[in-house]
Amino acid sequence: MAEKEVIEMLIEGGKATPGPTTAVKLSTYKLNIGEVFKQINEKTKEYEGIQVPVKIVIDKKSREYSIEVGIPPVSSLIKKELGIVKKEKKETGTQTGTAAPATSEKKEIPTIGNLTIEQCVKIAKIKMKDMLVKDLKSAVKSVLGTAVSMPVTVEGKKPKEVLKEIDEGKYDNLFKS
Repeated sequence: MAEKEVIEMLIEGGKATPGPTTAVKLSTYKLNIGEVFKQINEKTKEYEGIQVPVKIVIDKKSREYSIEVGIPPVSSLIKKELGIVKKEKKETGTQTGTAAPATSEKKEIPTIGNLTIEQCVKIAKIKMKDMLVKDLKSAVKSVLGTAVSMPVTVEGKKPKEVLKEIDEGKYDNLFKS
C-alpha cells in the first residue's frame, strides 16, 4: 500500500497562493508549485470570495497528486447566499487620540442580511453529507444554529425564533423529500 501525504488548507476560492509550509512540502516531492495552485484555483473559482477547505493528496512514491475540494463552512455559504463577499483590507495610518471608555452596555450589532427559509434549506442540502444529522429538518436547524452567531435574520426574525417555529411544525412542508 502506497504511503500518502495529505496537505489540508482553508483558502479563499480562486485565490490560493502557496504559503511557506505548503511550498516546502510540495517542493520536497518535486511538484510544480505553480501548476498545483493553478489547478486549485481552477477547481475553487466558483467559491470566489468565500473560504473553502482543500486537500492535496500526494502519493509519496509515484509523486502523483490529487486535489480534493471540500464544502465551505456554513457561515461562508450563508454569506454567499446573502451576496456578502470579502473585501480587500486597506492599509490605514495610525490614529491618535484616546480610547473610548469601556461600557457594560451591549451594543446592537446591525443586521447584514435576511435569509429566507428556502435559502436555509438550500444550504442544508449542500452541507448535509458533512453534518452529523439524520434528516433535512435537523440539517436546517444546524444551519440556523450557525445563523444565531451571525448578524443575520431569517424571514425577518431572529434565527432562534425560526428554530422555535420549526419545532412547532410551521415549515414541515419544506422538509419532505
